[in-house]
Amino acid sequence: MKYGGLIGYSIRPSERGKGYATKMLQLALKEFEKINKEKVLITCKDFNIPSKRVIEKNGGIYENSYYNEEDKYTYLRYWINLKVRVI
Repeated sequence: MKYGGLIGYSIRPSERGKGYATKMLQLALKEFEKINKEKVLITCKDFNIPSKRVIEKNGGIYENSYYNEEDKYTYLRYWINLKVRVI
């Protein structure tokens, strides 16, 4: 719950910047809505600006950052409230 989140996605480097990650996250959130989840935690490494943008485009609200001693990365933690989400 500190840095893993509930959803993960990856885009092949040659296909990045085409909106696929935004759509993938949007579709994943619809699946969480089907099982009546109210909110979803999603994280990204602080230097991953494209992922940060994808999360924010899908309604992610920044909560805080977390430094993970194990892998030495700082993670940005976002919550997406599925009950009030507007895209």
